[in-house]
Amino acid sequence: MRKSCQPWTQDQAHLLPPSLRDWLPEDHLAWFTLEVVSQLDLSAIERAIEAKDARGQRPFHSSMMVALLVYAYCTGVYSSRRIERACREDVAFRVITGNAHPYFTTINEFRRVHRNHFGALFVKLMKLCRRAVVPNFELVR
Repeated sequence: MRKSCQPWTQDQAHLLPPSLRDWLPEDHLAWFTLEVVSQLDLSAIERAIEAKDARGQRPFHSSMMVALLVYAYCTGVYSSRRIERACREDVAFRVITGNAHPYFTTINEFRRVHRNHFGALFVKLMKLCRRAVVPNFELVR
C-alpha cells in the first residue's frame, strides 16, 4: 500500500473568519510587545495626531504604529520598506497590525514626525520589559 499525502489547497475557504489569537502561541514576542505598548502613555503622540488637519486619509492608531516599530526593532527589521513587506508576509507582523498594511511612506513618516517622543517611550519600554523579567527592578539613569 502506498503512503498518501495530506490534502493541500491554497484556495481553502474558511467557514468563519480566522482569529488572530489562533495565529501565534500565547508566549510569542508579538503578544508581549502589544501588552507592553498598551501600558505606555502615548498621549503626546495622540495629541500631535489630533492637532493635524482632519482632511485626508485617517491615520493608523498610534498604539498600533508604536507596537509595529517596537516589534520590528526587536526582530532586527529597521527599513520601512521591509516593515511594510513584513506586514503582508509575516504572521507576527500581521497580528501586531491587526491585518492592516501601512505603506512604507506611512511608517517612515510616523517615525520621522514622532521621533522626539520615541526616546522617552523607549526608556519607559525598557523599564516595563525589565520589570516583566525582574519585578522589583529600578532602572538607574
